[in-house]
Amino acid sequence: MKNTIFTGAGVAIVTPMYPDGSVNYNKLGELVDYQIENGTDAIIACGTTGESAVLSHEEHLKVISQAVEAAAGRVPVIAGTGSNDTAYALELSLEAQKLGADALLIVTPYYNKTSQAGLVRHYTYIADNVDLPIIVYNVPSRTGLDVKPQTYYELSKHPNIVAIKEANGNIVAAAQTFDLCGDNIDVYSGNDDQIVPFLALGAKGVISVQSNILPRETHEICERFFNGDIKGSRDLQLKFLKLTNALFSDVNPIPVKAAMNMMGLDVGECRMPLTTMEEGAKEKLRQLLIEYGLVK
Repeated sequence: MKNTIFTGAGVAIVTPMYPDGSVNYNKLGELVDYQIENGTDAIIACGTTGESAVLSHEEHLKVISQAVEAAAGRVPVIAGTGSNDTAYALELSLEAQKLGADALLIVTPYYNKTSQAGLVRHYTYIADNVDLPIIVYNVPSRTGLDVKPQTYYELSKHPNIVAIKEANGNIVAAAQTFDLCGDNIDVYSGNDDQIVPFLALGAKGVISVQSNILPRETHEICERFFNGDIKGSRDLQLKFLKLTNALFSDVNPIPVKAAMNMMGLDVGECRMPLTTMEEGAKEKLRQLLIEYGLVK
């Protein structure tokens, strides 16, 4: 049985920006502190929500470095180092390892994609050449590529491939993955609206967008479940479901950054090609934040 990277709620943390579009590294450090102080169990830097696709190589590494420094060993820092170029994914992974990351989140290849056999070769090549545990990140709505349960089974045989962030929305496929892989690989929900169903199947937690604005509550959804309070966990998930859905009413991380700005966290806007929410949608989000007591 492999070591579990974390149990509970890990935040897919945003990358804060100044008005001119440059990265606000000081604010990133503040956000890491805010998350840890409010119960978040892991920091995931440079994921989808962290706008990794529009960070330069230097920015990417500096965001990871700042997250590691700010966390200061209090919780694991997981670095997003995926690419559709296997060699570059390995280069980023080795750099993240040098910077002190505790684990790697590696998204499946996108655009050029690959076959299921290619996925096994891609992840095996990286895992053979790094010393950090790897989380396979499956998000077909972004990549156009879905990892199949049998492929997870093959990947689970590698000692460095220890977990999955599953964001394909397919509970049936997830159940097949749990059945095939057993304890050989951990699973995290990659969707905030499916935390409790995944926990019921045996997941270790969630890698969460909503934790950016609901760190304590998302942690508690997991904590209640693990403490045997299934109803309490379910009720908390359902309580925030409207807000969870609103955070995906536009392309992530547009809504969550808008919500954070309304809450006074001052994380700036997204980089192009992402843009700001339309005023009508933004006002609906504001009203929900008021309803939940997050904005006055």
